[in-house]
Amino acid sequence: MQAYIIKFLQTMQLLYQRIIRIWLKKRRVQGFVSLLLIGTVLSIAIASCSGGVSANKADVKLKLVSFSVTKAAHDQIIPKFVEKWKQEHNQNVTFEQSYGGSGAQTAAVIAGSQEADIVHLALPLDVNKIQQAGLIKSGWEIKAPRSGIVSRSVAAIVTREGNPKGINTWEDLAKDGVTLIAANPKTSGIAIWEFLAFWGSVTLTGGDEATALDYVTKVYQNTSVLIKDAREASDLFFQKGQGDVLINYENEIILAEKNGPKLPYSVPKINISIDNPVTVVDKNVDKHGTREVAQAFVDFLYSTEAQREFAKLQYRPVNPTVTQEVVSKYPKIETLFTSQDLGGWDNIQKKFFGDGAIFDKVQAAKKA
Repeated sequence: MQAYIIKFLQTMQLLYQRIIRIWLKKRRVQGFVSLLLIGTVLSIAIASCSGGVSANKADVKLKLVSFSVTKAAHDQIIPKFVEKWKQEHNQNVTFEQSYGGSGAQTAAVIAGSQEADIVHLALPLDVNKIQQAGLIKSGWEIKAPRSGIVSRSVAAIVTREGNPKGINTWEDLAKDGVTLIAANPKTSGIAIWEFLAFWGSVTLTGGDEATALDYVTKVYQNTSVLIKDAREASDLFFQKGQGDVLINYENEIILAEKNGPKLPYSVPKINISIDNPVTVVDKNVDKHGTREVAQAFVDFLYSTEAQREFAKLQYRPVNPTVTQEVVSKYPKIETLFTSQDLGGWDNIQKKFFGDGAIFDKVQAAKKA
């Protein structure tokens, strides 16, 4: 649009120059002064518009707070967005990034020690907590594509070479003599997802809750210590050789193999859809004046270009086009349940992870 305005003003300036020559010949001073003023205005207008096209807008800095395993994906996606925004808006965007356990990151955003413009977290429960703290407007998941879910995975079981403990199913995790590397649901998103996978593998296949409680109690008795997040759990298992078995995101296990020994893993055919949400933090983007760029980045994460980067790292994409491109590369899940099948996040938090809820009872039984 600016280009058309500039062209119009330039045409008017040429017309003005022709008219002034005629007036000069007739030596009408009053008319000359008027025309001189018009010419000055036209020149200023052209200069202003031209300057608007060539000058850079002020740089923008975005704070992205995410859970630990997304860094590899964001390292590929962010430069693509920065380049795209620069081409379209002639504005430089830089990112300050923070990665850690999803629960801990959520607490930091609520406390204000992490003034995130954007959060990409391990589970909707964490975004709901930030909303309840007044930093995100209600209905964030309704307004966003795919209910706010931008990346997906499933739970996978990885064992030692040769699988000496014979661990192939969820049930095998409760065997005597098995050491499980697991994270803490109080700080880690994967820890919540794996607990729900354990529970749902019983209750959604015909077992009752008493059976499920007995099973998960035995599983957590096989954990020596609970790790703070998925990345630390992977490092302990892959890099330091601790434990017989690790439960982690399918995509995180594949990434860990690239930086360490390749170990056997299986994706249980009864599994949970691990849904990772993204949203702008309304209070912070309004405070920082970054809403437009932050929302554009969130939207970009759903694009085919960005979703292909997620897929390269073995996330299960939410973009239908990319899903069709890569669906044959993933192990097939026969029974894939969701958080809604377990009552939704409000019920999950109250029933399993609130103070004195089922997880605390499991931990108490373990100590006893």
